[in-house]
Amino acid sequence: MRKIFLITCVILIAFFMTATFYMNRYFNIALAQGTLYWGSSGDQVIQLQTKLKNWGYYDGPVDGIFGGKTFQAVKDFQKKHGLAVDGVVGPATAEKLGMPYKKAGGGQQNYQSSSRGSFREDEVTLLAKAITGEARGEPYIGQVAVGAVVLNRVKSPSFPNTIAGVIYQPGAFTAVSDGQINLPPDPSCLKAARDALNGWDPTGGCLYYWNPATATSKWIWTRTVVRKIGKHWFGN
Repeated sequence: MRKIFLITCVILIAFFMTATFYMNRYFNIALAQGTLYWGSSGDQVIQLQTKLKNWGYYDGPVDGIFGGKTFQAVKDFQKKHGLAVDGVVGPATAEKLGMPYKKAGGGQQNYQSSSRGSFREDEVTLLAKAITGEARGEPYIGQVAVGAVVLNRVKSPSFPNTIAGVIYQPGAFTAVSDGQINLPPDPSCLKAARDALNGWDPTGGCLYYWNPATATSKWIWTRTVVRKIGKHWFGN
């Protein structure tokens, strides 16, 4: 009986040690939130989406993937609470959300604002998707030009200062309105995105482009045409 008792005690101790390890790991993860941004995924994004959904800012799936709807919901939350409206959950936004934030230095990757010229891989992919939706049938230089327009807007004080902010600005791009932004990025458009990010701007700094054969906006025709590339006209 004594032997059985000792074996049972050992099993119970091992069980509780294992359970404690995983509980601590879970809560450490929960407490170790770094910056959340477009492309982030995991439990922290689920927590973020759940909070935003419960408060009426988010109507998408709680899937742990920081995409377009989560990005817009974060921006709406930031605007409502007087925060910088950039769609990024940094320390100030995390505090308002009631989500403990882990400052840089503990192994977390810092968010690099695309307005300062440092671009993450998920931003490259998003830019490539925008080019795919807007210009996949255009000559290669025209694809780079569309990417350059997005980046020129990022740099302009008249537009949002991130790639995601520019692309998802309401009414800015047809590819977002008709859902083509969700298509897989075309290989040539992915290359065009990288060329644009590396500084190639065939437009010479233009902020707008349109197809004269399909454009319905009267306002766009008031823009000064700078270049014509493929089917698109580029101007300011």
